[in-house]
Amino acid sequence: MEVEFLILADGAQAVAGKLYLLGGGWDQYRAHSFPVQAPLGIALGLAVPWQETNQKHNVELSIINEDGDSIAPPMNAQVEVGRPPGIKPGSPQRVIIAVNAILPIPKAGRYEVVAKVEGQVLRRVHFDALQVSPPAAPQG
Repeated sequence: MEVEFLILADGAQAVAGKLYLLGGGWDQYRAHSFPVQAPLGIALGLAVPWQETNQKHNVELSIINEDGDSIAPPMNAQVEVGRPPGIKPGSPQRVIIAVNAILPIPKAGRYEVVAKVEGQVLRRVHFDALQVSPPAAPQG
């Protein structure tokens, strides 16, 4: 199995084989202070080889800090894709998973979203949580 994409977003939906993203593709989360509760959408696209269709596969998404420690409970799913009528034999099938959560980010630093299938890490994507100054108050 192959991860075709792993995208961070403000929100994500998977509907009828299509992916809908709101604010997708970011790699920096900016906050005035930490800890913070951050909205997070994760979009995962899997290519399931022909020989692995009609089987259940365990998928896990976890979010870890720079030390490799989890900052939230892992998100688990089980997927199974069949072979639709008329498909060319040998064709891989795509599965799209969308997850939305409120993520507790404890402090500024680098974090990773890790996608595993059957316990094997297939893709990692990082983001940096940055502390920024609040906008200056207007003078007047």
